[in-house]
Amino acid sequence: MDVLVDTNVILRAIQRGHPQQPAARGAIARLRKEGNRTCVASQNLFELWTVVTRPVANNGFGLAPTQADPVPARVERLVGRLPDSDEVYAEWRQLVVSHGVSGKETHDARLVAAMLVHGIKRILTFDRADFARYREIEVLHPDGAPR
Repeated sequence: MDVLVDTNVILRAIQRGHPQQPAARGAIARLRKEGNRTCVASQNLFELWTVVTRPVANNGFGLAPTQADPVPARVERLVGRLPDSDEVYAEWRQLVVSHGVSGKETHDARLVAAMLVHGIKRILTFDRADFARYREIEVLHPDGAPR
């Protein structure tokens, strides 16, 4: 079964010394060992780029674009990337209207849209609350605790 890996899990998995790094890496490894395919959407990589190039003072990694350039490729070696399509946009539009989504939460809606278009029913995330409104999917936490 496929599992979408949320940006916060990817960031923790690649951030050396972060207290949640072992949980993030362990959860991805556990899912794979159980026969799951782990993947990200392009949206995850956009969000990743935002964080790794944002100044450290603003809760980022502080990398220059040339330093950040290898990061998305490194992530794609860790997990697969889903292809984008016009269907994702159409699904996103339906979700934001039907679930009353606005502001920053629209980014998570785009992840859910990509999941639904690609038939993915589970997401691995540290932020369960961000996806609680979407009954179409199952939210997995890296510590293994159920929703």
